Amino acid sequence: MFFKFGLAAGTYFKNLKKNKQTAIIAKDTRLSGYTLEPALVSGLASAGMHVYTLGPLPTNGLAMLTKKMKANMGIMITASHNPYFDNGLKLFGPDGLKLSD
Repeated sequence: MFFKFGLAAGTYFKNLKKNKQTAIIAKDTRLSGYTLEPALVSGLASAGMHVYTLGPLPTNGLAMLTKKMKANMGIMITASHNPYFDNGLKLFGPDGLKLSD
Protein backbone atom coordinates (compact mmCIF):
# COMPACT_ATOMS: atom_id res chain seq x y z
CA MET A 1 0.00 0.00 0.00
CA PHE A 2 2.82 2.46 0.82
CA PHE A 3 4.48 1.71 -2.54
CA LYS A 4 1.25 2.45 -4.41
CA PHE A 5 0.68 5.63 -2.42
CA GLY A 6 4.23 6.80 -3.17
CA LEU A 7 3.82 6.07 -6.87
CA ALA A 8 0.49 7.92 -7.07
CA ALA A 9 1.56 10.91 -4.96
CA GLY A 10 4.89 11.18 -6.74
CA THR A 11 3.24 11.19 -10.15
CA TYR A 12 0.71 13.83 -9.09
CA PHE A 13 3.13 16.22 -7.38
CA LYS A 14 5.81 15.83 -10.06
CA ASN A 15 3.33 17.12 -12.62
CA LEU A 16 2.51 20.18 -10.49
CA LYS A 17 6.11 21.39 -10.32
CA LYS A 18 7.91 20.00 -13.34
CA ASN A 19 11.22 21.83 -12.86
CA LYS A 20 11.93 20.09 -9.55
CA GLN A 21 10.91 16.59 -8.49
CA THR A 22 11.76 16.36 -4.81
CA ALA A 23 10.01 14.57 -1.95
CA ILE A 24 11.11 14.56 1.66
CA ILE A 25 10.07 11.93 4.18
CA ALA A 26 10.18 11.95 7.95
CA LYS A 27 8.71 9.60 10.53
CA ASP A 28 7.90 9.33 14.19
CA THR A 29 9.65 6.81 16.43
CA ARG A 30 7.30 3.87 15.86
CA LEU A 31 9.25 0.79 14.78
CA SER A 32 6.85 0.16 11.90
CA GLY A 33 8.00 3.41 10.27
CA TYR A 34 11.35 1.79 9.54
CA THR A 35 9.68 -1.06 7.64
CA LEU A 36 7.12 1.11 5.81
CA GLU A 37 9.54 3.83 4.68
CA PRO A 38 11.42 1.74 2.04
CA ALA A 39 8.17 0.89 0.24
CA LEU A 40 7.18 4.57 0.19
CA VAL A 41 10.63 5.59 -1.10
CA SER A 42 10.44 2.94 -3.84
CA GLY A 43 7.05 4.19 -5.00
CA LEU A 44 8.21 7.81 -5.11
CA ALA A 45 11.43 6.88 -6.93
CA SER A 46 9.42 4.84 -9.44
CA ALA A 47 7.47 8.02 -10.20
CA GLY A 48 10.76 9.82 -10.93
CA MET A 49 11.04 11.72 -7.65
CA HIS A 50 14.31 12.48 -5.86
CA VAL A 51 13.69 11.38 -2.28
CA TYR A 52 15.33 12.62 0.91
CA THR A 53 14.70 10.66 4.10
CA LEU A 54 15.15 12.69 7.26
CA GLY A 55 14.59 10.03 9.91
CA PRO A 56 12.59 10.73 13.09
CA LEU A 57 11.42 14.33 13.16
CA PRO A 58 8.49 16.28 14.63
CA THR A 59 5.66 16.81 12.16
CA ASN A 60 6.02 20.59 12.23
CA GLY A 61 9.73 20.19 11.44
CA LEU A 62 8.85 18.30 8.27
CA ALA A 63 6.30 20.98 7.32
CA MET A 64 8.92 23.72 7.71
CA LEU A 65 11.59 21.81 5.77
CA THR A 66 9.18 20.98 2.94
CA LYS A 67 8.68 24.70 2.33
CA LYS A 68 12.30 25.72 3.03
CA MET A 69 13.74 23.05 0.71
CA LYS A 70 11.16 23.97 -1.97
CA ALA A 71 10.21 20.31 -2.24
CA ASN A 72 7.20 19.16 -4.24
CA MET A 73 5.90 17.41 -1.14
CA GLY A 74 6.63 16.21 2.35
CA ILE A 75 5.34 12.94 3.76
CA MET A 76 5.21 12.16 7.47
CA ILE A 77 4.92 8.51 8.50
CA THR A 78 2.94 8.73 11.74
CA ALA A 79 -0.30 7.81 13.41
CA SER A 80 -0.21 10.89 15.64
CA HIS A 81 -1.74 10.03 18.98
CA ASN A 82 -3.12 6.62 18.02
CA PRO A 83 -1.82 3.40 19.64
CA TYR A 84 1.75 2.32 18.86
CA PHE A 85 0.64 -0.50 16.55
CA ASP A 86 -1.08 1.94 14.15
CA ASN A 87 0.69 3.95 11.48
CA GLY A 88 -0.28 6.16 8.57
CA LEU A 89 0.72 9.13 6.45
CA LYS A 90 0.36 12.91 6.54
CA LEU A 91 0.96 14.67 3.26
CA PHE A 92 2.28 18.24 2.94
CA GLY A 93 2.21 20.39 -0.18
CA PRO A 94 5.05 22.58 -1.47
CA ASP A 95 3.86 25.42 0.78
CA GLY A 96 4.46 23.25 3.87
CA LEU A 97 0.76 23.02 4.66
CA LYS A 98 -0.87 19.68 5.48
CA LEU A 99 -3.30 18.52 2.85
CA SER A 100 -6.78 17.88 4.18
CA ASP A 101 -8.08 14.35 4.59
